[in-house]
Amino acid sequence: MAHDEMLMAMYAAFNARDIDVVLSAMTADVDWPNAWEGGRVRGHAEVRDYWTRQWAVIQPTVEPVGITERADGRVAVDVHQTARDLDGTVLADGRVVHVYVLRDGLVARMDVEEPPATAGEEPPAPG
Repeated sequence: MAHDEMLMAMYAAFNARDIDVVLSAMTADVDWPNAWEGGRVRGHAEVRDYWTRQWAVIQPTVEPVGITERADGRVAVDVHQTARDLDGTVLADGRVVHVYVLRDGLVARMDVEEPPATAGEEPPAPG
C-alpha cells in the first residue's frame, strides 16, 4: 500500500518533532484529535499549536507495529505509545489504534481507538 510509507514517515517525523514534515502529509483542513486535552483541532495551525503545547510538557513517542486497510477505506495503524515527563519518567505506556481517513493521498482525519482485546486479555473497562 502506497500510504504505508507516508504514514511511517509521519510517525518518524512526529517522534523527531519535525512538525513541518508531519503537516505536509495532512490536508490543510485536517481534523485531528486532541487526545491530550480533549476535543479536536482542525487545520495545520491548530495541530501545530496543539503539539507545541504538548511537547512543552510531555514527550510522547509512537511506534507503529501494524498497518491495515479497513473495508471502508480507512487505514488503521496499531501503535505502541509512550509518554514521558520532561525528566524522562514514564507517564503512560501502551497500545492504541490510530484510524486515518485519507483524501488525495493526504491525511484528512485521524481518530484514536482502543486496540481489540487479544485472547486471554480482559477488554478495557468503560470509562
